Amino acid sequence: MAEYLILINEDESSYATASPEVLQEVMEAHNRFAKQVEETGGSIVSGRALQPTTTATSVRGDVVTDGPFAETKEALGGFYLVEARDLDHALEIGKLCPARFGGVEVRPIMVFDGM
Repeated sequence: MAEYLILINEDESSYATASPEVLQEVMEAHNRFAKQVEETGGSIVSGRALQPTTTATSVRGDVVTDGPFAETKEALGGFYLVEARDLDHALEIGKLCPARFGGVEVRPIMVFDGM
């Protein structure tokens, strides 16, 4: 099985104004997602949610600045590292990943043979 990173990009302001009911629905959707991944024959290796972009610090060379590097509507809010048979399987899993206020990006993890 190969590893793929599912990056969750969403409009974080939607979470800041979401009701407790919506936040509960989102958590339930992620719990369902974990079960669905296993049902497809994949597995979640790891997954984490990130703090808001207001807590970010960017480093470009020797320059350190508060906040994210670029202002965008959607920001990286979390990720899942999954094991899947191939890219098609990883995309099937990615389509199941909850991203109520945005979307996801699926990227293969590089493998360095001989290292």
